[in-house]
Amino acid sequence: MAEQALVPDELETLEVHGDTAVGWDEHTPINETVDDEGKPFPGRPGFGVPDPRAPAARVYDHPDVEKLRAHLRANNGIRGLEICDPDEVERAARIFRRDGFVVVRDLLDAEHLELFRQGSARALRQLLEVPAPGKRKYVTESGRLPHRYSYGTASASRQMLHEEEWAAMVDLPTTSPILAEIFGSKDYLVLGAGGDLCLPGAVEYQHLHVDVGESNQVSAGRLQAAKDIGIEIQTVEGSDEPDLATRRRIVDFCPAVVTINFAMCDLTWENGPIRQIIGSHAWQMRPPPPADEPEWMRLSTLVGAPAGAGVIRDNRAWHGATPNLSREIRSLPNVEYGAPWLGSKHKQTMPHDIWETLTPHGKHLCRHIKADPGVWPPGAGVMHPLGGERRAAAKRMGGTGERRHGSPGG
Repeated sequence: MAEQALVPDELETLEVHGDTAVGWDEHTPINETVDDEGKPFPGRPGFGVPDPRAPAARVYDHPDVEKLRAHLRANNGIRGLEICDPDEVERAARIFRRDGFVVVRDLLDAEHLELFRQGSARALRQLLEVPAPGKRKYVTESGRLPHRYSYGTASASRQMLHEEEWAAMVDLPTTSPILAEIFGSKDYLVLGAGGDLCLPGAVEYQHLHVDVGESNQVSAGRLQAAKDIGIEIQTVEGSDEPDLATRRRIVDFCPAVVTINFAMCDLTWENGPIRQIIGSHAWQMRPPPPADEPEWMRLSTLVGAPAGAGVIRDNRAWHGATPNLSREIRSLPNVEYGAPWLGSKHKQTMPHDIWETLTPHGKHLCRHIKADPGVWPPGAGVMHPLGGERRAAAKRMGGTGERRHGSPGG
């Protein structure tokens, strides 16, 4: 099939906030996913799970889209969503432990917000400039629903810490105190960075999922973290082992991984706000498949989170993306953090030169993921929607080229 280049003006004027001409590609079928070579294949477990209730066409004014838009206008969003200020450190941590996430406004000042917007838009342009087959405008990312991309998984290194915009966010005066309160220590780790976005016309719901599983193990390090955040340790009679109720509190309140997604635009009822299921970080069951999701879970979104805010979330909590029926790109780049007790074996995806630009505390946080001087992380700097192209690029740059199963949210 002949390939069609994207209309140049769409890329030249692309921004990750405000109205855009990008999106709404009616030639991309509903619920279609593609394999690592870009060939269509049926939805599979992972991020290509089809939405059986999606509109019949990817057209802005299609009757199905208008019906869904009216429903979301009237009902979308968590009622009474609590949004903290950056200086409400203890309150933010308390809500986080209770709900599995917390929204905090103004984590990014105007300068950092603009910097992150520029980096996010630049990375997206690289993905969208790849010529698409036939009449399609865009190449769908391998294994994902159309019009949805992950900065992390679309990077051939599977991370974005080679980009100064992402690296500049690892240690902010607004975020570091909250993270220290959540982890009970300043010795937590940066694990990676990425984030997700949806173009206008992403009419399908992404299925509910978690980013990390839970081992339910209480290691010595996790036990110490529990003590550091003030959990009272009750033991089994005649033993030093925590009793069952205490073990449960330790597991629930001491997450292994915490991610901050930063909002590049206001999250509205229409532009694909992320949904979070309150309290699900402590649930042992799996999320329901799309056909079984109750309507309240589809509407449990963070409508009202303003640009520059962050969603600080326990990676065990159920979450998912929602339809973007607007004309605005919804971008949520992120930084991923790990508990101090996770150890030191992590992929080295931050170039040494980037690491040198960080604050002293930022350098400490990235101590396990920085590359040696003169070493460039394989795949870093290559963005491509297709998995085959990414693996080939990483292999050319000195990596194995093998598929890695990391945090799905990327």
